[in-house]
Amino acid sequence: MPPVPRLIRWIVSLAVFFLVVMTLLRVGAYFAFTHDRLPLSQTWAGFWLGFRFDGRIVASAMLPLLVLGGISFLDAFNAAFGRRFWLVLLGLFSGLLLVFYVSDFLHYRYLNQRLNASVLGYLEDTKISAGMVWQTYPVGRIGLGLLVALGGFMAVIVYLHRRAAAATVALRKPARVTWFVATLLVCLLGIFGRAGQYPLRWSDAFNLRNDALANLALNPVQSFLSSLEFRTSGCEVAKVREHYPLMSAYLGVTAPDPERLSFERRIAARDGVSLGQPNVVIVICESFSAYKSSMWGNPLDTTPFFNGLCQEGLFFDNCFTPHYGTARGVWATLTGIPDVEAVETASRNPALVDQHTIVNDFAGYEKFYFIGGSSSWANIRGLLTNNIKGLKLYEEDSYRSPRIDVWGISDKNLLLEANEVLARQTKPFFAVIQTADNHRPYTIPKEDLKEFTKVDVPAEKLKQCGFESLAEMNAFRYTDYCFRKFFEAARQSAYFANTIFVFVGDHGIDGNADSMFPPAWTEHKLTAFHVPLLFYGPKFVSPQRVHAVASMVDILPTLAGIVNIPYRNTAMGRDLLRRQQLDGGTGNAAFIIDRHDNWIGLVKQQHFGRHRLDGTRPEVVWADFNAPAPGGINAPRDDHRALANAFYETARYMLLNNKKADAEK
Repeated sequence: MPPVPRLIRWIVSLAVFFLVVMTLLRVGAYFAFTHDRLPLSQTWAGFWLGFRFDGRIVASAMLPLLVLGGISFLDAFNAAFGRRFWLVLLGLFSGLLLVFYVSDFLHYRYLNQRLNASVLGYLEDTKISAGMVWQTYPVGRIGLGLLVALGGFMAVIVYLHRRAAAATVALRKPARVTWFVATLLVCLLGIFGRAGQYPLRWSDAFNLRNDALANLALNPVQSFLSSLEFRTSGCEVAKVREHYPLMSAYLGVTAPDPERLSFERRIAARDGVSLGQPNVVIVICESFSAYKSSMWGNPLDTTPFFNGLCQEGLFFDNCFTPHYGTARGVWATLTGIPDVEAVETASRNPALVDQHTIVNDFAGYEKFYFIGGSSSWANIRGLLTNNIKGLKLYEEDSYRSPRIDVWGISDKNLLLEANEVLARQTKPFFAVIQTADNHRPYTIPKEDLKEFTKVDVPAEKLKQCGFESLAEMNAFRYTDYCFRKFFEAARQSAYFANTIFVFVGDHGIDGNADSMFPPAWTEHKLTAFHVPLLFYGPKFVSPQRVHAVASMVDILPTLAGIVNIPYRNTAMGRDLLRRQQLDGGTGNAAFIIDRHDNWIGLVKQQHFGRHRLDGTRPEVVWADFNAPAPGGINAPRDDHRALANAFYETARYMLLNNKKADAEK
C-alpha cells in the first residue's frame, strides 16, 4: 500500500468509524421497529440506500477537516490550537449525531415516523412538551447514556488521531496533492450521493415503494434538515383557481365565482321542522384509533361501553381525520378546514388566527370549551378565544381536581366537572370537551384503580390486536371507563335528554390492523387517520351505522343540519345526513395529508388514492373493510388525484381567507 498522509489517514479512519456506528444504529432501528413487518432478506436495498445517506453526512463532516486541516494554525497534528480545535469540533459533531439518533429513536417510537422538522413545533410549548418527555421517558438514564456514549466517541477519535500522528510519512508535494484531490473528490461524490445529474435526496427513499423500507433507509440528520424547506405558509392563487370548478361543485357552491374564489354557502333552516334549541356536546377524544376499539371487533374488546352507545346512536364507521396530530384535529373540527401547514400547526401561525367557525351560528347558545391542561398548548387558546364569540374557557386552573401529569387533570374528572358546569346552565349551550389521558405517559389515577381494573395481556396478543404496550391498551380501556362515568352522571342531569352528544377521535394511531382490515390500512397508514364518529341523542337522531365516507371537517355542518339552524359555511365540511338523502353518501370524500411522508390522498367509496406532493407515486388501493377486495382494482385514479389536489390547494387558500364576518367579531 502506498504511503498515506497523516491527515488523510485520520479522515479515512474517522469516516469508517462513523459509518460503522451509523450502520449499527440502523440495524438496531430495524430490530426495534421494522422486523415484524419486513423480513431481513428484503431489506438490503434499504440498508444500501441508508449507507449512502449516512455517507452524505459523514462526507459533509469530513470535508472541512480535509480542506482546512492542513493550514498552519489549524494543522491537526503540528499546531496545538489546531489539534484542540478539531477534537472539539469532532466532539460537537459526535454529540449532535447522538442527540439526533436518540431523538429519532424516541420520535419513531412515539409517532411511527422518522425524525423531521415538525419536532420544532413542540418548542412552541416547551414546558408541556418537556413535561410529557420527562414523565414518559427515563430522561436521566438517557442523558447519562448520551454522556457515556459521547465519552466513548471521543476516546475513539483521540485514539485514531494518535495512531495517525504516529505514522510519520514524508511525501513529495505531487503525492500530497494527488491524495488531497482524490480524497476531495470522494467527499464531494459522497455529499452528492450518486454519479448522475441530480443529488441523492431524502425523497429517494420512497422510490423503494415500501414505507417500512423507506423509513429504514432514512438518516435522521438529513430527514430533519431536508424537511426544513417545507416550513412555509401560503397558497398559489393560480392553482386554487384551476381547481375551483371541481371544488366548488363538490362543496355545492350555488353561485360559483372563480374570480372572487368564493366558497360561501348559506344554508337555510328547513321549513316546518322545529327542534327548539337542543344542547350540543362535542367530545374530541385523544388518539381514539378505530381499529383498537370494540366497534370493529378488536378481540380485546377495549371499549364495550362506547360500543353500546354506537349501537344506540348515529355512527359513522368510515370517518377520517385530515391529518395526524391533536392540534390539527381540533383545528379541522372547529374551522372545517384541513390543517395543511407544512411544519407548524395552523393554530401556531399568527397569520391564521382569524377564522370563521359554524359554532358562532348557534345563536343564543352559551359556548364552552373544557380542556384538562393548559390551552396555551399549540396556541389553542388563540384559535378558541379569538374566533368563538363569548366562549367560556375552562383549563387546568379552573378545576377542583388535582393535576395527574403534564396533560392536567384526569379525563374522568374533566368530564365529571364539565358535566357539573353544564348541569347548572339555564340557557342552551354548545360545549367542547377535549380529553388527553389516552396519550403517553398513559397515566391512570390511583383513585380510579379501586373501580377500574387493569388487565394483563400477553405481548403477542397485544401486538396482534394493534397495541404497542400494556400501558397503552389499559389507557385505551380507561378512556371507555371515563365515558361510562360521564354518561352515568349526565343521565342524572336535566340537560341530558335535550342534548346531542358527538364523539370523534382527534386522530388515529399508525399500527398493524391486518387481522381486522384490508392490507392497505396498515401498509398505507390509514389507521393513523381512521376514527369513530358518533352522534348520540335518542330524541334527535335514530340509531344507524353508516358506512359512507365521512371526515371530521363534516361535523359542524352535520350538527347544524340536525339542530336545523341557518348557517354560513365557508370551509370544506358538508352535512353528512343531507348527503345521505341525496346520494346515499356515495359522493363523499375524505381528504388526508401526511406532512411527515409528504403525500396527500383521498378516501372515496371503496378506494384510497394517494400521491406525493410533488405529483409522483400515484397509487389507488382497496380500502373497504366491509367487503373483500375484487380481483382487480378499477378505481378512477385521475378522479382521486384531481380531487385530492383540489382539496389541498383550496385548503391552503382557505387557511388565509376564512375570515370571521363582522357580526362574529
